[in-house]
Amino acid sequence: MIRHIVMWKFKDEAEGMKKPEIIEKVRGGLASLVGKVPVIRGLEVGGSVTGGDDMHYDMALVVTLDKIEDLPLYDGHPEHVKVREFIGKVRTARVTADIEV
Repeated sequence: MIRHIVMWKFKDEAEGMKKPEIIEKVRGGLASLVGKVPVIRGLEVGGSVTGGDDMHYDMALVVTLDKIEDLPLYDGHPEHVKVREFIGKVRTARVTADIEV
């Protein structure tokens, strides 16, 4: 199995929203992918409950896929692309890792 892990830092304000609203919109958009993107075997997403320094990110996502070949299918799925495009407008930083478990 593959775990696709992503963390973001978001702008304080963007697209007419403040950071808490941005986090909720992103969380809802990503959570809605379950059942829409067939290769997703599991998905966990949430805003950070700690923060305040440069090491903390605002939100994290963990998507479980069967195999690494499923990653482009997830990434290119039209529903995921919609969410990814919004995130691109509101983020200041992103880090990712894809691990085999």
